[in-house]
Amino acid sequence: MNAIDPMRLDEIRQKAEALGPWFHNIELKGGVWTAPNHFLGNYPAVKWQRFSDAIPQDLTGKSVLDIGCNGGFYSMEMKKRGAERVLGIDFDEAYLAQARFAAQTMDYDIEFRKLSVYDLGQLGERFDVVLFMGVLYHLRHPLLALDLIHEHVAKDLLVFQSMQRGSTEVMPVEENYTFWQTDHFDDPRYPKMHFIEHRYADDPTNWWAPNSGCVEAMLRSAGFEIVQHPETEVYICRRVDAPPGAGAVYPAQGRHA
Repeated sequence: MNAIDPMRLDEIRQKAEALGPWFHNIELKGGVWTAPNHFLGNYPAVKWQRFSDAIPQDLTGKSVLDIGCNGGFYSMEMKKRGAERVLGIDFDEAYLAQARFAAQTMDYDIEFRKLSVYDLGQLGERFDVVLFMGVLYHLRHPLLALDLIHEHVAKDLLVFQSMQRGSTEVMPVEENYTFWQTDHFDDPRYPKMHFIEHRYADDPTNWWAPNSGCVEAMLRSAGFEIVQHPETEVYICRRVDAPPGAGAVYPAQGRHA
């Protein structure tokens, strides 16, 4: 790395601190780290190292959508692999400010836009690679989000990650059960989504905690074929035809005065 003027280095450090706290620990120019005391360690780099080989090393000419981009770590990793177009979206202005600063500091041409996962239809384009990392459990309507990704933005590859709780074993599920069969509901391996009414890990946006069977079932139900499972919480999927009965819903928006 080329030497950086000390005044420029101080400016980067001060700006990074002013934009904190960061959830993504990113190494900026001059060895400035955005979250050196992260409670998960060097996160998300420590997780990225466990599944990065499952994503094509060469993304030349490809387009990437990073849903819930946070501080931009994964968006920048995609740009490092040569992606032609990278769009990061998030609904939090603070995260978007962090991501724009990090990308600008590292000289990466990445677009960041404020957009909710529920409004993906506004983009009007599909992407070769869609990243949906660490978002599902923060949503009140998680399956709708997967349906919208399938219907509007996924062209081929989906990289999915979610916090999981409960059994990590996945049981084979029959095509149908009679009304009187109930034992499978008590099996901890059966697809389950734990609802968090209040808080989990001091975060009021942690609404759901699925087990492994639930994550895999939801992905299939939304029209994503799981092709790799390189890390406990990470799934590499291909977009396929959605099964009968699947598809996004579009409730009328607006509130009564």
